[in-house]
Amino acid sequence: MAKQAAATRVKRRERKNISTGVVHVNASFNNTMVTISDEQGNAIAWSSAGGMGFKGSRKSTPYAAQLAAEDAAKKAMEHGLQTVSVEVRGPGSGRESALRALQSAGLTVTIIRDVTPIPHNGCRPRKRRRV
Repeated sequence: MAKQAAATRVKRRERKNISTGVVHVNASFNNTMVTISDEQGNAIAWSSAGGMGFKGSRKSTPYAAQLAAEDAAKKAMEHGLQTVSVEVRGPGSGRESALRALQSAGLTVTIIRDVTPIPHNGCRPRKRRRV
């Protein structure tokens, strides 16, 4: 009986008082992940297009990225977040819409950095798709 009572108890998330943070937007061709962390890199909130209920090719749409960014911003603002710097990574279609959604959610964006990894002619790319 004690085992069942312990399983139903849900751990409450403690409220962190963080005013400034970093938003990491990872926009791949298939999905868009939005992670909000403090300045040390500890994650406060995150969301993704797949986590918002989109499946398949709909995950890569700008609208899915917008909803994911709004959701992550709402979760982070519960911890007192107000101003953020944004780091955008990847070539996906959800880059700009995620940025606009963060600003419209009420976060003050101070700086936007593109941190997409660019190889100095590293690995050999996979073969070209012929449709």
